[in-house]
Amino acid sequence: MATKRSWKLQEFVAHGSNVNCLALGPKSGRVMVTGGDDKKVNMWAVGKPNCIMSLSGQTSSVECVRFSGDEELLAAGSQSGTLKIWDLEAAKIVRTLTGHKSNVKGLDFHPYGDFVASSSADTKVKLWDIRRKGCIFTYTGHTGPVTCIQFSPDGRWLLTGGDDCVIKLWDLAAGKQLHEFKHHKGPITGIEFHPVEFLMSSGSGDKTVKFWDLETFQMVSSTAHGASAVRCIKFHPDGNYLFCGSQDYLHVFGWEPVRCFDAFSMSWGKVEDMVVANSQLIGASCHQTNVSLYVVDINLFDQKINTSESSVQYMSPQKEAQQAPDISEVPRAATARRSFRRERPLTTSTKQNRPEVKCDPQRQSPTEDDERENLNSSAEIRDQAKYEEIFSPKNKLSHSPEKPSAPFPAPLEDKSNPSEPPVSKKVPAAPPESVPPQPPVPEAAPLPRREVEKSSPPQPVPPSPKSPQTLIPSDRNKPIGLDMKDFLPHNQQGAGEAVPRRTETSREKIDSIRKGHNSVSSLLLHRNRNLDVIRAIWTAGDIKTAVESAINMRDQAVIVDLLNILNLKRSLWTLDLCVILLPSLKDLLTSKYENYIMSACTSLKLLLKSFAGLINTTIKIQPSGVDFSREERYNKCCKCYNHFLSVRGIVEERQHMMGKLGSTFRELQLLLNQLE
Repeated sequence: MATKRSWKLQEFVAHGSNVNCLALGPKSGRVMVTGGDDKKVNMWAVGKPNCIMSLSGQTSSVECVRFSGDEELLAAGSQSGTLKIWDLEAAKIVRTLTGHKSNVKGLDFHPYGDFVASSSADTKVKLWDIRRKGCIFTYTGHTGPVTCIQFSPDGRWLLTGGDDCVIKLWDLAAGKQLHEFKHHKGPITGIEFHPVEFLMSSGSGDKTVKFWDLETFQMVSSTAHGASAVRCIKFHPDGNYLFCGSQDYLHVFGWEPVRCFDAFSMSWGKVEDMVVANSQLIGASCHQTNVSLYVVDINLFDQKINTSESSVQYMSPQKEAQQAPDISEVPRAATARRSFRRERPLTTSTKQNRPEVKCDPQRQSPTEDDERENLNSSAEIRDQAKYEEIFSPKNKLSHSPEKPSAPFPAPLEDKSNPSEPPVSKKVPAAPPESVPPQPPVPEAAPLPRREVEKSSPPQPVPPSPKSPQTLIPSDRNKPIGLDMKDFLPHNQQGAGEAVPRRTETSREKIDSIRKGHNSVSSLLLHRNRNLDVIRAIWTAGDIKTAVESAINMRDQAVIVDLLNILNLKRSLWTLDLCVILLPSLKDLLTSKYENYIMSACTSLKLLLKSFAGLINTTIKIQPSGVDFSREERYNKCCKCYNHFLSVRGIVEERQHMMGKLGSTFRELQLLLNQLE
């Protein structure tokens, strides 16, 4: 019987509404989280049908989820732009971070520090300090939604890609862009740093995978166009080859020269995430309310890779099946490329003994906002036994290198799978001359992390190349190449510096509060001046001119303020105002702010209830003879009718949305149907 190399592990209903995102545990491959339109984040054990824990607290659909490297923290981004950080071991929320103006599309945890990076449909990329509960830097430059984001293995760089078909490389410490990669012709769907070398790979909607040298910033190689868009890419942990997931296919690529080592025909559809664990590749996909998990046995492939110079073109399943058994050893081409520095600094501190953090005392105690967030957010443990099995300090799946978890078995009818996984290859440590020079980092206070075993006495950690993850720096403010002082305002005191106590005057307190909010203050002042101009015209009795002035200011916030007044004073609406405001109402329906959309919908419902009958009656009979008032009314009704028809298309697309917005659009659709 032929060896079965890939199979479907399970399929289950993950949420009560559509599943928008999922993520597999990057370390163990044994846990998974999903986020959906029901505003919940659910956690699962891979291969088990029951939900371990359900996290609630988001006010809109969950759009992105991500584990930290040790699988102890979880980040979830919502449609409203809010991020929530959860402590999975303690089953509680750690932080709620706000700042994005639209959907959160990408998340990644810094490999060494208490930082998380997020990308959004608002074209912005933000770096967050979890402990200080704030954004410490915002990277701008993308012209479209930013969908992919990843830290480099040494924590010095940040890679981003989006729908503008551009990939950007950022230097975290300098806070600037290092390079821009522009060779893709479609949206960026995946970016991945090589685990060892200065190499990066990218996948795109243009159906290609490209490899880039991060020393020269030149393209190393590119695959030919495949049959479908690339959905997900993942380097093997040893860095010898790249897995590429597309619609119903998994390909294994090399890059110097570019070639396809192997290919698997899959039925996973829109694969969302992949992870390699125990000589198996686990892939996860979602469709509507369901989540499916697939397993590919790479045990045989780990030992030997195809000798033939395989064509980069995607082959048919029949041809792949014929060529798959013909394999022999072909080592990856050696390169002189530098390596990422992965070793952690030597330290005598441990997770059980962390010095007390000296920082702003106002941020040590929970604020009212924190208390409110904790009340609104909850973690419901649904499978207590499985939860304790995963998060018990002695039984963590991700913390047992001496006794790895067993691989997922193949279906019962296929018993020819190899049972003994090969010994994974050890990546040699980079020579000292290959390590990029590290800038001197000033002393700063360490960031706090929770204690796992408070009863354990502090023990010095000897350097061990086999387990660099156990080396935890005593100064958590200084992950390699990332100095917090580079991100904070220059006038801010260091976390460990003593600040003299003195009494502040009221003026000084106001000035200190206003610091960092100059842009918002300027925006509000400008908006206030515009409203003063409109109020002056309004109070003079010329409402039509006031509305026209508001539209000419091209400020949607001002238009919404005006609409809220008109919605309260229904008698002020006239056919003239209907003609003037309908184009602006159409623009507001596509706004990223929910309150703008709701104001526009309220105005449209009011106009339809007031003028739908008049419009139907007037446009039925075209005016004849000399009647200027009737002809003018006829022209206005025709304009309103055409505007309502253009609005109908947007309403029809959005009437299937969930929640209050969906019901509002459905009500509006019924009113639009009154127009003949």
